[in-house]
Amino acid sequence: MPPSPTKTALAILLFLIASSGAIFAGCPPNELGIRGAFGQAEFTVELADDPQERATGLMHRQSMPRYEGMLFIYDRPQPISFWMRNTLIPLDMLFIDPDGRIAHIHENAVPLDETPISGGPGRIAVLEINGGLSRQLGIKVGDEIRHPAFAPDIAAWPCAE
Repeated sequence: MPPSPTKTALAILLFLIASSGAIFAGCPPNELGIRGAFGQAEFTVELADDPQERATGLMHRQSMPRYEGMLFIYDRPQPISFWMRNTLIPLDMLFIDPDGRIAHIHENAVPLDETPISGGPGRIAVLEINGGLSRQLGIKVGDEIRHPAFAPDIAAWPCAE
């Protein structure tokens, strides 16, 4: 089975970043930074960048370490909606615009709840972290995400910084 277009695009993007002289070691795909008025936070993330991974997400997990999460990446900006089917831990969902800015935060999504949670139109990614953590850290709408999934030419906080 050939790789998904998303994985191929992500691989090309990562190759271009690495070969362009960017400081790739400071921005690997399994690490994500958030900065805002609160300061900065670093997370270790799993990527969900194909339909199967996005459908499974964090289902059936009993816990997640404090500074870990899952980054859902989409091929193009679009309305994104999630639910908590088979998800056993409360989550904060940070819906992200193409420039890597947080556009909407849904705090403490209720485990096992199948009510749709909409992030609004034009989103390219969603970061799921432990429920309540965004409030504890002071993460707000407008804060910036650093990750190689966001094109360096439009990213509010590009990996090369």
